Amino acid sequence: MNYKELFNKMAFLLSSPSRFWEKEATEGQGSRMMSEYVYPLIGLCGLSEFIGTFIGRDVSTEFFQWALTRCCAIAVSLFSGFFVATYLLDKISWNLFNKYIPRETLQVFVGYSMTVLFVLDIVNGLISIEILHWILQLYTVLVVFEGARRFLEIPENKLTSYTVVASILILVSPVMIEFVFNKLSVILN
Repeated sequence: MNYKELFNKMAFLLSSPSRFWEKEATEGQGSRMMSEYVYPLIGLCGLSEFIGTFIGRDVSTEFFQWALTRCCAIAVSLFSGFFVATYLLDKISWNLFNKYIPRETLQVFVGYSMTVLFVLDIVNGLISIEILHWILQLYTVLVVFEGARRFLEIPENKLTSYTVVASILILVSPVMIEFVFNKLSVILN
């Protein structure tokens, strides 16, 4: 795994979403994107949450268990949220927008559209920025808009509604899964 290339790709996407999506539409790496982009970022999110749990605290068995639980919650929510958002977007694209988009293409779209979430979760794991975390997630809407327009080639008359639906799915899926995971971990403890 080339982390320098990973961070360069993240910076390019966040600094210029329209140029990134144009380049991805022409060059695209397809299914490699998941193993070379999404999975390493999910791992980094979990690792930052794990390390961030110990910052300013004494190391004890309780904190170690809490750190592992937080790490798993972030990893499971992002991993599952990625697939849930892809699945639901696949169904919604066909039913509401009458547009067939191959699942692999939707996975690329959702994976790159989650970049803002990945970056915010990595930073929030180490430094608590809760309010800023929720505000900065709105940048996902711009990334989704540019991706829907340039990568998925959604028609202009459906672009706004597709962007809203896709953004909600991409932002809400991991949050709901993390909520359920946290409730279940409390119940099972």
